[in-house]
Amino acid sequence: MTPRDASDDSRWSDLDRPPLNAAALRRGLVKDGGHGGLYCDIEVVQRTGSTNADLVALATEGRAEEGAVLVAEEQTAGKGRLDRQWTAPARSGLFFSVLLNPAEVPAARWGWLPLLTGVAVATGLSRAAGVDTALKWPNDLLVTVGGEERKAGGILAERAGNAGVVIGIGINVTLREDELPVPQAGSLALAGAVSTDRDPLLRGILRSLEEWYGRWRAAAGDPVVSELQETYAAGCATLGRVVRAELPGDRSIKGEAVAIDGDGRLVLATGEGVQEPVGAGDIVHLRPV
Repeated sequence: MTPRDASDDSRWSDLDRPPLNAAALRRGLVKDGGHGGLYCDIEVVQRTGSTNADLVALATEGRAEEGAVLVAEEQTAGKGRLDRQWTAPARSGLFFSVLLNPAEVPAARWGWLPLLTGVAVATGLSRAAGVDTALKWPNDLLVTVGGEERKAGGILAERAGNAGVVIGIGINVTLREDELPVPQAGSLALAGAVSTDRDPLLRGILRSLEEWYGRWRAAAGDPVVSELQETYAAGCATLGRVVRAELPGDRSIKGEAVAIDGDGRLVLATGEGVQEPVGAGDIVHLRPV
């Protein structure tokens, strides 16, 4: 895997934000020359537009295999759902993408991958950072800053050719209050994380992802057998709340989020007494639990 790179003459310009140790990450995560574990390669680049765009291109061209991980110290054109931009100072967060090829899982169940990644990220950060996180359906990571719920991370899944899925993850780690792109944003540091050392944080997340992905794949993507559905629901801050779902086509639904169904959709109980599953859309929390 040879993604484009760009030199950075100021890698140590902010001593509070040291660079990642790519060699140590590979030693800790790439097993037996790429055999015996999920990860086959880990590349760290100083700057790129989007790790997702780069890894999708590499996979489509046949130049990346399952388990390839691409990490950027800085993204200049990172994106989230609905083509939203994701920007942050260099080395202030974790910005990375992973190529998965869940061949054993029916494609109809691949929609669980963003939710699986959310569970893996939350689990990994709980262990490595000692910070409580929650999941906002379908792909946001929430932390509490000063008693207020804020978004500290997001997940984006994109198809890569016929058989691959690239999962992109962005997490604000050491972002300071005056660096936040919007007031609703947060970071692990602002949430009181016991550690903001990005190397062990990234290792913890990737190990958690490997564990959950392996469990889900072994169950042929069954969210009940793999315990993914139950675990996601337990950590989902959206459930039990009144929300507004802004759907494609300028349509919206308001109701109480009551369940995550077997397809990973959010089920809303509307005021008309109807339970309506939402598979895609932007969710706005209207009141706390």
